[in-house]
Amino acid sequence: MDHQFQLPGSYKKWTYGLIGVGVLALLYGLIMYHPFAHAGHGENVNSTRFWAVLLQNSVYFLLTVNAVMFFICVTTMAMGGWVVAFRRVSEAISTAVPLLGIITFIILLSLVFGHRTDIYHWLDKDAVAADKILNGKKGFLSPTFFIVWSFITIFLWWFLGKKMRSMSLESDKHGTMDYEAGKKWIWNNTVWASLFTVVFTLTVASTIPWLWLMSIDPHWYSTMYSWYTFASTFVSGIALITIFVIYLKNRGELEFVNKEHLHDLGKFMFAFSIFWTYLWFAQYMLIWYSNQPEETKYFIERIGTASKTGPFKGIFFLNLIINFVAPILILMTKGSKRNWTLMTFMSILIIFGHWLDFYQMVMPGTLHEHAEMMPFEFGVPCLFIGLIMWSTGNYLSKHSMLAKNNPFMKESMIHHT
Repeated sequence: MDHQFQLPGSYKKWTYGLIGVGVLALLYGLIMYHPFAHAGHGENVNSTRFWAVLLQNSVYFLLTVNAVMFFICVTTMAMGGWVVAFRRVSEAISTAVPLLGIITFIILLSLVFGHRTDIYHWLDKDAVAADKILNGKKGFLSPTFFIVWSFITIFLWWFLGKKMRSMSLESDKHGTMDYEAGKKWIWNNTVWASLFTVVFTLTVASTIPWLWLMSIDPHWYSTMYSWYTFASTFVSGIALITIFVIYLKNRGELEFVNKEHLHDLGKFMFAFSIFWTYLWFAQYMLIWYSNQPEETKYFIERIGTASKTGPFKGIFFLNLIINFVAPILILMTKGSKRNWTLMTFMSILIIFGHWLDFYQMVMPGTLHEHAEMMPFEFGVPCLFIGLIMWSTGNYLSKHSMLAKNNPFMKESMIHHT
């Protein structure tokens, strides 16, 4: 019950292999795409592609691993004891937040100080001065606010996440808690989890998607955009937890995890796939129905018009098939959510599907009609996946796989649905 995970050789090979592929993709991009060449709006497409791919992957994977810590916090506040049997897995995944946060912040700094108006049009001071809409948004869409708020946000995600993990690990150093000690420990965890949730709501559920993603199309806005982004990354975070839980279970670890826990993870994946679809449809339907030019521009760039097919139309609707049709058809039955193999397949599919979702959120506003999925686009995410595997494995190999002194441990052991 108190041992650390011994990383198998195959895990290390996959981890360093994926990181290696990602590094090679970056080197290829640096050599072939000339990313530091001047690129105005619509100029030097390959230079734009380099930074757009980095932005898409860094933001997607950072928000996904951060959503895992959000899952820990909301289940803590709800006193959901069923997750304790695999809580250390969730904690391990969340350790990737500071690493990916630093990478993302460096990319954002490079975009702002590199004056990448091909990514963020609002960085062009002359364009802002001549544009009434952009001029009205310059208090929010300004380099200073963008950098300062991004730094504060990533720092708070790291600090509060680290506090949640440290309290969990601290419980290992003491024996079984008595009633008063357990009550105090639960209270402290709930307070810190609540603080993280407040920060998460003020960032992921509002300002950060507006700044990092929606501002790529600065004339367009959607009040549902941040919740749409949250739903996408939260279900990806649940899928990521599921993959690691199944992998470790197959390695003979997580002795108290059973099909009941898998079933509940499957219910989360099913429910938030439906929630994501609701937001997708509501955003699309309302804009289509009102038919306002300043709103429809976003979808015209993706799917085109009645007379001209958009370059991203195939990806746009493939995104819907993977992230809605597949989950609702496959995960609807109870048996499918208790099938280890099927849940592994669906978890991988969901992570890929929402990666594709972020692709169509970033690329149309930056590459416009140049919709090409090159090896570079698939090589870069390998780096981020490898880094998540490395960070997760590093944590699990240094700490107990089981939060044995958690007051809810018994509830998780006897959990049934």
